[in-house]
Parts: sequence; structure tokens; C-alpha cells
Amino acid sequence: MNQARNWVFLSILAAALLVLLLRMKPGPNHESASARPLILFCAAGVKPPVEEAAKIYEKAYGIPVQIQYGGSGTLLSNLRISGVGDLFIAADDSYMRIAETNDLIAETITLARMTPVIAVAKGNPKNVRTLGDLFLVNVALANPDAAAIGKVTREILRSTGEGQWEKLEKHARVFKPTVNDVANDVSLGTVDAAIVWDVTIPQYERLEGVHVEPLSTASQTISIGVLMSTKQPARALHFARYIGARDRGLESFIRHGYKPTEGDAWAERPEVVLFSGGINRLAIEETIRQFEEREGARITRVYNGCGILVAQMKTGQKPDAYFACDISFMPEVQDHFEPAVTIARNDLVIIVQKGNPKSILQLSDLAAPGLKLGVGNEGQSALGALTTRLLKSIGLHEKVMSNVRVQTPTADLLVNQMRTGALDAAIVYQANAQPVKDLMPIIPIHEPTAFATQPFAIGKHSSQRLLTGRLLNAIRSDASRTRFESAGFQWKVAGAKPGAP
Repeated sequence: MNQARNWVFLSILAAALLVLLLRMKPGPNHESASARPLILFCAAGVKPPVEEAAKIYEKAYGIPVQIQYGGSGTLLSNLRISGVGDLFIAADDSYMRIAETNDLIAETITLARMTPVIAVAKGNPKNVRTLGDLFLVNVALANPDAAAIGKVTREILRSTGEGQWEKLEKHARVFKPTVNDVANDVSLGTVDAAIVWDVTIPQYERLEGVHVEPLSTASQTISIGVLMSTKQPARALHFARYIGARDRGLESFIRHGYKPTEGDAWAERPEVVLFSGGINRLAIEETIRQFEEREGARITRVYNGCGILVAQMKTGQKPDAYFACDISFMPEVQDHFEPAVTIARNDLVIIVQKGNPKSILQLSDLAAPGLKLGVGNEGQSALGALTTRLLKSIGLHEKVMSNVRVQTPTADLLVNQMRTGALDAAIVYQANAQPVKDLMPIIPIHEPTAFATQPFAIGKHSSQRLLTGRLLNAIRSDASRTRFESAGFQWKVAGAKPGAP
């Protein structure tokens, strides 16, 4: 493997020198910000469709895309060292996971899938039909520390538990840094066979592919990631969205024989419609504003009581996402959405006038004669439905409801009624009470069902499902968690990962 290691070192050195030259080399009209190039590090096995799509993009938008090709592993190592660049395309999704773990990638968009095959000369003169036949011929392998195809090959053969990788590693005549290098060796007749991607075969007239188990069941995902190091994130995301759009860049992948993933429809400034319970507004507005700026997108927010939102969806309105006030308002419309992800929890509390003149200390005090109380509307809001269930569960519903003067679709309207002095008390969410806690004392409700959980779901038929997924990641991010907790929510995301800043 000394030769393989030398290839890795030389490849990293060459890539680092190219990055330096790219940083020094002015683009067309380099004094203009609009001509600043995007620097893309791309797996060599994905060159044909990426190169084509980048040229079309540059012609359409006048933004140069300077591409450095290499093995996925080599490029990833270079990214760790150089700390520069805008975009990264890997031929194996595991490299993206490593990049995310090392805080090199901010967002990812899937592009296509490809499968390992054995490359042989046209007509298969050596009659290679199985993995075992590779031990009877001269073989070239891609370096598993440099190229995705090499890494995947090693993982597949090791998973068989028969020592096949170690045997093939010793048998291989040569190791090369990219999938194209080993394909070239077969095409030139230097070796008899090599393991490459299925989409590599059509790039060489003299080659054909042999599909064998277990390679055939090990398809890999090609993804593009926006690098944390980019100084132009909106532009980098614009290109990433373009190349991942089903009616733009993915058409190049189809033309070159790749199996594309389901991309979003292209839009210069995509729009996502978000239906959200009013309570969530307090926690997500800043996150959405930053997301819009970074993505160059528009998020149309429709805040209301969840009963009203559900009724709108039942009449045919189809938002791209639904962020419910409570999980109980999800089942009626769940068929329109992907499985929901729980984001947070919010407790029900009582707010009273300053000084607590009615001496309200617990839920049962709301049944006192002459009290003016406000609650959520049961049919229009999760707050109202939860309040009704809560009062019925402890046998106070009729007594407390006799004091109700106002029923509203959202809790912020109850807070406004409290501000005017029209009410003595109101049942709201902790998040509604948090901003006015200095004006209106908060009385906790010590009942096990006095809370709501807020789930987020992506529409099954959204034309911007990937974009909406990135919005969900932003809402699940560490920065978003801080905003939720500051607003009075309890964080309930399981296995959350950082999303967009």
C-alpha cells in the first residue's frame, strides 16, 4: 500500500496547490462581486454530469464554477487542511457524514445513485463473471483512502467475513487515486479488470460492466454539500439547488446514465408555505428570517389556531409544511404529510392581573363566582381543546366554563384581553406568558396532561420537499433550540443535528 499512500499525498498536495492558485487567480471582471467564482471540489467519478451542468449554469447566470476533481477521500482530506472552497460533491454519502461531523458542511442536497460493477474489456475476453474470477486476472483497484469506489469496495468485501478484501488487496497489481484512473487502466489493457461505478462504464468505448453480488446491492448516494468555509453561502446554495433540481441539473445526470434522486422543482426564489400554530411564532421567526436570507427563499407563514388550519387543509389547501400547536391536531391531516417530528413541548399556565387581586393560586380557583376568565376556543385551537380535556378530566369543566367571558382561536389574543383589563385570568401557554411575566404573574398548573407537544411535518406532495427538509433542520438546530427555550418551550428533539445557522 506504499504506492497508494504516495498517491494520496501527491493528490492532496496537488489539490492544495490548485486551491492556492484559484484564490490568487481573478475571475472574469474580478473587481465585480457578481463575477466571483464558486470553487467546487468534486468526486472524479461524477465529472461528466457535473461539468455539463456547471457550464449550463455559468452560461445562464454568468457565475464561473471552478472545479477540482479527485477522489472523494482525497478531496475531503484537502478540505480539512485548506479550509477554503464553496461546495463539495462526494460519490459516497459516508464522506458527507464525515464532513458534517467535522463541521465542514452546512447543508447537503442529494443528486443521484450509482452502483459498483466490475469493469472489463469489451466482450469480456477473460470471462470474468464473479468476484472470485478477479483472482485469476490482473486487477487494478481504487485506493480506499482516496476514492469512494475503493472505500465502498473495501467495506463490501469486509462485510462478507471471508477475508476477501485482504486477499484482493494483496492480489491487486496497482492502486490508483480515482475511479477514472482504474477504468483507464482496463481501457488501455494495462490490467484485465477493475471495480468501478456502473456510470463509469459508458464513458469508455472499450469497456463493459459485469454486475455481481454483493456489489450490485451496494448502491451509493451522490450528494452536494455547501461548505462552512464559503464566503458566499447564498450563491453556493443557488448552485446546489440548481444542480439538484429535477428540471435543471438532474437532467444532466439523466443524460449521462445516472439514476437521479427526487429533486425539487427549480425556482429562482423558491417559496414554501408553512402552516403553523400561533404559539410557535414566538420561537421560529428569527430562524426563518435567517433561513430565508441564506437560501434566497421565501417562507410564507400562515399562523392561526390549529383547528382553523386543519379546517383549511380539509378544504383542499396544501401547505409545504405544518407545524402544529399540539400532536392531537396532526392525525386528521397526517395522510398529506411525511411522519411528523416532535420539536418541543409547552405547558399550560394561568396568567392573572398584576398583584393577583383575585388570589388565584391553582386551577380550582378559576371556578370562584364572578371571575372573568379567558380560554382558547375548543374548535379552533389546540389550546382550547387541551383546556377542555384538562378541565373535564378533573371535574371542573362546567364550573370554570361558567366564568368564561372570551374564547379565542389563539392565545396571544387572550394576552391582549388581559392587557386591557377585560379579564381577571386566562389559560395560555407558558410561551405566551413568558414575554409578559413582569406584568402578569404566572400560576403553574400541576396536572399531568397540562401541556402540548409541537410536531413538524413536511408535505408529501410539496414541490420543494428538500428545501422544506432543510428548513426543518434549521428549526432543529442548536441555535433554534436556544430560541425555543428562551421563549418558554421545552426542547424535545431526539438526536437533533445542527442545521443552517
